[in-house]
Amino acid sequence: MSFFVHPKAICEAAAIGEGTRVWAFAHILPGARIGRDCNLCDGVFVEDDVVIGDRVTVKCGVQLWNGVRLHDDVFVGPNATFTNDPFPRSKKPPEKYLETIVESGASIGANATILPGLRIGSGALVGAGAVVTRSVPANAIVAGNPARIIGYSGGRGGMVESMPELPAESSPGAVTTLVDGVRLYRLPRFADMRGSLSVAEFDRDLPFVPRRHFVVYDVPSQETRGEHAHRRCHQFLICMHGSVRVLADDGLHRQEFALDSPTIGIHLPPMIWGTQYRYTPDAVLLVFASDPYDAGDYVRSYDEFLALLRD
Repeated sequence: MSFFVHPKAICEAAAIGEGTRVWAFAHILPGARIGRDCNLCDGVFVEDDVVIGDRVTVKCGVQLWNGVRLHDDVFVGPNATFTNDPFPRSKKPPEKYLETIVESGASIGANATILPGLRIGSGALVGAGAVVTRSVPANAIVAGNPARIIGYSGGRGGMVESMPELPAESSPGAVTTLVDGVRLYRLPRFADMRGSLSVAEFDRDLPFVPRRHFVVYDVPSQETRGEHAHRRCHQFLICMHGSVRVLADDGLHRQEFALDSPTIGIHLPPMIWGTQYRYTPDAVLLVFASDPYDAGDYVRSYDEFLALLRD
């Protein structure tokens, strides 16, 4: 065999890739498909309708039930629990089990519980003991019960880079960031005893002339928005009230920005993956767009986004 099976393991499957190792007391049913160079540790159980990609590590005590799909380079920590039936009843299986998909490079911590039918995005990190009740965006870090987004991992798996220093209010302008084409703006502000005013002239202070605007508000703080890129459209974001975090990603570098003043704006050019999260309850986000709405301009899958950058 081109793969290793410990003498105390039960391996009934034939579709196992070269270099994969199956350790003691693991049990793999006949229909399972497992890729190359995987490591299935002691006490792992793999049901028939399970697909595992290449270079996947499944630690001790994990059960992979029908419908689980682990893409390449996934890590599953000890005793993590997958489920596949939202309303289980003894001897009453569903007509079809829900698929739970863990995309490439994602990691699931020890003792985490993943509810059925969810998608864990590529590069995401599920903290130990988390109870995941909703799909997790690409590169998000989630923890708690129920799991909430607490941050994002940086480019190439590192930490998100810190926000660059902005110009002082007395000297408005723009600064470059680590993310290709993304610039952070300090807009002019005028204040006196009557109040404050922030202003921008579209053809002078903004990098494009807007053709559309929309406003995002009343967002529960645990929710995320965005999570897409545009093929052609530019966007300029200003948080008019409260605060929101903006994550910008060019496929190589990833940086997080705090929009917490009407004098701070950020330009997201085409083919930048943008995510907004950590809205305060009173946040009001104003977005200027260079083009009218076009559903075909959106790239909503992070893996598709990366593939387009490679083309």
